Amino acid sequence: MKNMKQMMLFAMLLTVFSVQAQVKTEISTFNLTGPYAVAAPLALDTVDAQGKKFDEASLLGAIAVTSPATGKFDGQVIPSLADSKSVGLLSFYVNNIDYLKGKITVKGPKNYKLFIDGQEAGEELKLAPEHHTFAIRYLAAAKDTDSISVVIEADKTVAYTLDKAHPYMAHDLFDGKRVRSVRLSADGAYVVVGYQTTERGGKDQRQYELRDTRTGRLLSMLPANVAWMPRSIAWTVDEKIGDNRSLYKVSPLTGERTLLASRLPEGGITVSPTEDYLIITAEEEGTKEDADVFEVLEMDDRQPNWRKRNYLLKYDLATGICQRITFSPRNTYLLDITADGKTLLVASSYSRLAKRPTEVMDMMMVDVQTFKADTLFACEGFIGGDCFSPDGSQIIITGTPEAFNRIGCQLSADVTPSMTENELFLYDIATRQVKALTKDFDPSISNLLAWSKADGQVFFTAEDRDYVYLFSLNPKTGAIRKVAANGDDIYRADIAEHASVIAYLSYNTLEPASAYVLRNEERGKRKENSMRLFDGHEALGDAEVGTCEDWNYTNSKGDTVYGRLYLPKDFDASKQYPMIVYYYGGCSPVSRYFESPYAPQYWNSLGYVAYILQPSGATGFGQEWASRHVNTAGHGPAEDIIEGTKKICETHPFINPKKIGCMGASYGGFMTQYLQTQTDIFAAAVSHAGIANHTSYWGEGYWGYNYSEVSMANSYPWSHRQLYVDQSPLFNADKIHTPLLLLHGNADTNVPLIESLQMFTALKLLGREVALVEVEGENHHILEYTKKEKWLATQMAWFQKWLKDDPTWWDALYPKKKL
Repeated sequence: MKNMKQMMLFAMLLTVFSVQAQVKTEISTFNLTGPYAVAAPLALDTVDAQGKKFDEASLLGAIAVTSPATGKFDGQVIPSLADSKSVGLLSFYVNNIDYLKGKITVKGPKNYKLFIDGQEAGEELKLAPEHHTFAIRYLAAAKDTDSISVVIEADKTVAYTLDKAHPYMAHDLFDGKRVRSVRLSADGAYVVVGYQTTERGGKDQRQYELRDTRTGRLLSMLPANVAWMPRSIAWTVDEKIGDNRSLYKVSPLTGERTLLASRLPEGGITVSPTEDYLIITAEEEGTKEDADVFEVLEMDDRQPNWRKRNYLLKYDLATGICQRITFSPRNTYLLDITADGKTLLVASSYSRLAKRPTEVMDMMMVDVQTFKADTLFACEGFIGGDCFSPDGSQIIITGTPEAFNRIGCQLSADVTPSMTENELFLYDIATRQVKALTKDFDPSISNLLAWSKADGQVFFTAEDRDYVYLFSLNPKTGAIRKVAANGDDIYRADIAEHASVIAYLSYNTLEPASAYVLRNEERGKRKENSMRLFDGHEALGDAEVGTCEDWNYTNSKGDTVYGRLYLPKDFDASKQYPMIVYYYGGCSPVSRYFESPYAPQYWNSLGYVAYILQPSGATGFGQEWASRHVNTAGHGPAEDIIEGTKKICETHPFINPKKIGCMGASYGGFMTQYLQTQTDIFAAAVSHAGIANHTSYWGEGYWGYNYSEVSMANSYPWSHRQLYVDQSPLFNADKIHTPLLLLHGNADTNVPLIESLQMFTALKLLGREVALVEVEGENHHILEYTKKEKWLATQMAWFQKWLKDDPTWWDALYPKKKL
């Protein structure tokens, strides 16, 4: 009995404490919209078609909750009109950086409705960290004297504001207007700029503008993106009515349509430079198998449609004759066409499983009239994109440092370079000689854009440390020049076919992408002027971001490890902050791409500092640095991350060294798991689509063995147990004591779900803090809007739980279950 009384007393004290923990916030000022006069409808009867009487409260719907404010209100009596019923809107904003539980009480108005973020709401508040809009619709009688009282009771202090300006939050990452594409006419006079606008909830639309590149003037809005003709100042429209597929030529100024071709076969269309024929990349089915019991021919045969094969067709625009150019059980691709239209550059790719690389290609020049081929090389690996010189005598080829017997490799013969580090090579058709163009150029080639017919320069983008810049190369001298383009990360660019004009999209470190046109008006002087077509700052809207500064350190090996430190907008050096550490997935450095779902500017808004670093193995820092990704199974990069994390804490007293989290995806997800087997400096960790077992991943994922050609070159589970087993996180799971969140799309074909399942099983059996969250139907990247919302919230709720000692958000997402 005594114990029962003690328990009851304890429960009462706990209740009192909970009540006392509630903090009341009275909302005393509002943004005001209206009031606007409204009237009841003309009543021709006492009921409507459904037999319902008119409800005066329906007049509330006359004003939208998104209506702009017309003033401020800080009185006690709601604003009304003297001679009419009226509707108005009182609104304010709440920017909470932690999960908020409580209730809101509205008293006074006889007729009102409360909305939170555009949705009708009740008293209970369960608010994830976000910029929240509260709006109260009210209906007032003439000369109304109703009072208004709005009070929020919550588990923490609520700071409300009337200012739209707010910290950058999750929906600033998802929603709004973004520029997505730029395409130039052949003469560079016109550009089509593409946009994507996403509304809250995921509905989005695409818009396309036709603009003059000299003035930036908007000429017209287009219903879809366009493919410009290679010579004419026109674009093509691919249209299908019934079984008839037609291609039209369209004038950009008049919209006049001219039929180019009809009864076209299915496939991708390339208009020849001379505009007298089309090359169509068509597809045919391979040998079928029994749908229930079937043979798998090789690893890639697991992939849907792998047995389909591409082949090339030529469609003559004058006669309508359509002929097959290539006939083979292998895939064939069109790489380029000479400027005179006489010769095609064609590649045929196929598997060679017994030797690295396991995919190789033959490259040939094909006469467009006779279809006879001149093979330039056969069974060559480590190469990618290609294009002809303007005179058709040479070819620029992209490839890894191992291409063409390593002529572009800086490293000694016993060092395997990274297959994700890319170089440029010059192939001379007459002599069949290959020259390495970028061997001593440390940035890694991202995209070969064009060999310009206007000025003879080769244009490309490249990873330059953690930046992506635009470069031009003079093929005669080998000189490489950084083009004076704006931005820190140029992620899309287009070169005019016959003019010195470039259109490009670029990100600044703390800003969404802007669109530009760059003109080389004086070729000799290389005068360059970029004109902005779209300002990325517009895409930020009312969101505000913190700051970013470079923070590099020298590791114990004497290497400079580059990094960036992101600080909140309201940063206070006298405080201590939890920190999130992030690093590359795959092999490319963590670039300054602003729209990544792993967004340090968002983490800042939730009260974290963020440390992004580029450990060894990242491309863009030279071949030697990139080669450290190969046959290390994460060991060297992990040392860099651990050492960097310790040093940044030592030199920045505002970082709480006991509240550091780390996060990564794919290879970065593996690294997250591996780090926990090597150190105890992290208080929480998040692994998305991470590899737990190198051996199982090697044989499971669609590209597991392909990626192992990069990371475990010429090493296999049977020959290098130390890499595949000893350095797999799974086989060291007993060393993990950090609370670990495993996230995974359960339709992931790259890193299958079994990787997270294995680690989850191990840590559960070991009694460690671990959570597994699957995302239904999503692959390696989480793309569906509502799933992405919760996926992102899950990450941050995990960090709130372990880095801020506040489990409320996690418990709201994943309530405790008694099973």
